[in-house]
Amino acid sequence: MAKRPTMIDIGERAGVSQATVSLVLNRVANARVAEATRLRVLEAAEALGYRKGPQHHVPENKIRVIGLLIDEVTTTPFATPFIEGAREEAALQDVVVATFSTRGDPKLEALALDMLLQHQIIGVLYTSLITRPAEPPERLRDVPTVMVNCYDEKRAYPAVLPGDVTGAYAATEALLKAGHRRIAHLAGENWIEAAQDREKGYRQALASWDVPVDESLIMRGGWTIHGGRELTQQLLDQPNPPTAIFAFNDRMAVGAYDALRNRGLRVPDDMSIVGFDDEDTSVYLEPPLTTVLLPHEEMARWAVGALLDEQLPAASPRRIKIECPLIERGSVGPVPVRAADE
Repeated sequence: MAKRPTMIDIGERAGVSQATVSLVLNRVANARVAEATRLRVLEAAEALGYRKGPQHHVPENKIRVIGLLIDEVTTTPFATPFIEGAREEAALQDVVVATFSTRGDPKLEALALDMLLQHQIIGVLYTSLITRPAEPPERLRDVPTVMVNCYDEKRAYPAVLPGDVTGAYAATEALLKAGHRRIAHLAGENWIEAAQDREKGYRQALASWDVPVDESLIMRGGWTIHGGRELTQQLLDQPNPPTAIFAFNDRMAVGAYDALRNRGLRVPDDMSIVGFDDEDTSVYLEPPLTTVLLPHEEMARWAVGALLDEQLPAASPRRIKIECPLIERGSVGPVPVRAADE
């Protein structure tokens, strides 16, 4: 019997990620997929003879359950897309996702695995709220496993991660395209891997546009609204302040809005701002914040699809990066006249 085409095959043919294929074929509501991309995916699916639905292969000796182990479920919004993305993707194939919040505690992970592994489950999603290296329990070596938002240094497991570098590049380039050259970066705490990657993307965008990096415009030391406010105040006190800011996350961008408002300045008339994460609050700012989508839902969907489609290689597991698309709203404008005349 010929190998049944998978969403990964469709993505390769259409030139898009498996997550994008999933959003199109499953008709996910509010998916940010361009019409041209949607048509390209559908054409690739038709050409390959893909049929969504019961053709996902679940071996007869397996129960239709996937375990999701996540280290934290906090008051931040970031855990929900992981859980809901996995749940919705699995439900399309009548598969249940059993979620366990373990705090990264080996004892709690062991208890969760005791419950899961007494049955012949489909596999496990080993998930972290913060992008980081991790060491899954040894017992997962004998279970189909995908690491979500984390990875093991030895590459023993396939992993799906956000494309933070390219997302930050797109955010910075949006400001460059608007004419800005003095672009500040409100950087996250240096121990956070996403902060390192987003600063790297910022630097790469400036280099690609032949704009020298001004180290005095890179402000490190926070990820909160308060941190964004304090760092923006310091930028405004400089003799030659920036005309635009790329913030590590939306919370720091909110702080930047506050600092500007306190000085009687407006976004984007006096300062353009781009955030990262696309938190729910970003659309309610005045003006709404241009930001970068953190694709946690798409990552979880990819991971479930990989388990169901049995795309877990025996050797040299891959690390998949899911695109972080730019969401353009109203916080980016041209260079202020004051700066253009200097």
